[in-house]
Amino acid sequence: MAEMGSKGVTAGKIASNVQKKLTRAQEKVLQKLGKADETKDEQFEQCVQNFNKQLTEGTRLQKDLRTYLASVKAMHEASKKLNECLQEVYEPDWPGRDEANKIAENNDLLWLDYHQKLVDQALLTMDTYLGQFPDIKSRIAKRGRKLVDYDSARHHYESLQTAKKKDEAKIAKAEEELIKAQKVFEEMNVDLQEELPSLWNSRVGFYVNTFQSIAGLEENFHKEMSKLNQNLNDVLVSLEKQHGSNTFTVKAQPSDNAPAKGNKSPSPPPDGSPAATPEIRVNHEPEPPSSATAGASLPKSPSQPTESPAGSLPSREPSAAEGTFAVAWPSQTAEPGPAQPAEASEVAGGTHPAAGAQEPGETAASEAASSSLPAVVVETFSATVNGTVEGGSGAGRLDLPPGFMFKVQAQHDYVATDTDELQLKAGDVVLVIPFQNPEEQDEGWLMGVKESDWNQHKELEKCRGVFPENFTERVQ
Repeated sequence: MAEMGSKGVTAGKIASNVQKKLTRAQEKVLQKLGKADETKDEQFEQCVQNFNKQLTEGTRLQKDLRTYLASVKAMHEASKKLNECLQEVYEPDWPGRDEANKIAENNDLLWLDYHQKLVDQALLTMDTYLGQFPDIKSRIAKRGRKLVDYDSARHHYESLQTAKKKDEAKIAKAEEELIKAQKVFEEMNVDLQEELPSLWNSRVGFYVNTFQSIAGLEENFHKEMSKLNQNLNDVLVSLEKQHGSNTFTVKAQPSDNAPAKGNKSPSPPPDGSPAATPEIRVNHEPEPPSSATAGASLPKSPSQPTESPAGSLPSREPSAAEGTFAVAWPSQTAEPGPAQPAEASEVAGGTHPAAGAQEPGETAASEAASSSLPAVVVETFSATVNGTVEGGSGAGRLDLPPGFMFKVQAQHDYVATDTDELQLKAGDVVLVIPFQNPEEQDEGWLMGVKESDWNQHKELEKCRGVFPENFTERVQ
């Protein structure tokens, strides 16, 4: 019998709940259709909006705090691995090994302590703060249902009172249900009306305490970590002093400066002159002069003649056909050897003009000056495309690529990255020639052929290629 009674109570409760849900659904439909008025409390609705905003902000703060803790843990692991690496490379006979190991241990303990304090003073507090929101959210939803029950009971009571045939028993029962629904609703409403504003105002103190705790913990952590880092630095300085002669110096790799085609601006010509300017070099020394020498004024020495065979020194501002001269004179004690006549007679593309071919205006003084010149090697570079020397009966065709402009010497190794590029090693001499199609020239790149390849093959199509200008230095 007891079981039957229990089942009967359960069945009756289920039926009652179903009836309540149907009544609420009907009441909401009538309210939406405007056929029934709805009890509203704007002040409470504002409190609910604040509650939802506070819950959203707290949930985001909790998520970001967990992310921060995960990052601290990851940083701890990375720092631990780095210290383990230092312990492995620190050889036993080096000074300060024990100190370095002790610093690594303290570093690990400091990270662990920092992470644990963040959990205790920030994350757990955050979880406690958010733990109260689900219950309040459930009570707000229940208050909304009780408000619908109250409105439904009120409308039912009013409809019975306005009916043509009044049933006093039904009216009394409806009035009783209305009073009961109103009492339940008001009890929940009063509690929430007091609790929600208080919860909303408490957020300020909670945020202040939370972020103060995080800031304080982080400040102390970095102070202690700074001390450990300073101690480690002192240990490494001591190691450096003992092995100072073996200090490793980091040097820039030339290959890192290789320009991408069209992306890097070219280096200016060493002497500041345009790249297409023809140049004639006269130098007694076997090594070519630097670009700075080519652009500087002639050196003064006791043995330097005041006049050239033509009666005056070459102009420093030649015309496009004449070119530019850079003369390096030997010392006063230099004595010409037996090979002087042969060296002096070497003119690129021809021979030195005979003494009988001098102009009528030349005097004996000029002949004496000419005979006193040291042995020189004259290399003439033409400004014309066909490679011929203009301006004299002794001019001849140069043994150089068509369109040759000037020479450069590789200062660094360059590894070709494309089939149209030249592979260079430091010291290689390159004969620069113009691009067949000027529009194809990228900024910072030159077209040329290595002098060794040209002397061996004499085939421009197989030997030429592009190369970065800032890997080379102009020598002629």
